[in-house]
Amino acid sequence: MTRRDALITVIESLHAEIAALKANDVSALEAATRAKLSGIDTVALFDGEAPSGEVKELAAEAHRLNETCRIYVNLMAANVRRRLQLLSGETAPAYRPGGYAIA
Repeated sequence: MTRRDALITVIESLHAEIAALKANDVSALEAATRAKLSGIDTVALFDGEAPSGEVKELAAEAHRLNETCRIYVNLMAANVRRRLQLLSGETAPAYRPGGYAIA
């Protein structure tokens, strides 16, 4: 497998992770994450080789998709935190647009 092929595997896995996150499908998320990590391990085997322009573009796309996954996970965690606070009767601090808590 080439570095390019491994990056394509990572990108496909990240698309699968996003779909699994949207569907709240834990099994699919686990499978996609395993495939992504395997692809990343393969990409790492080529460390030290100068990347081509195409490889750089693929790596940038993988980075963008990974950031999308991170945002989904953070939003889901914030929603769960808020639900737990509501269930426990706690009041969460209100937030201003700048992200600072209002006491």
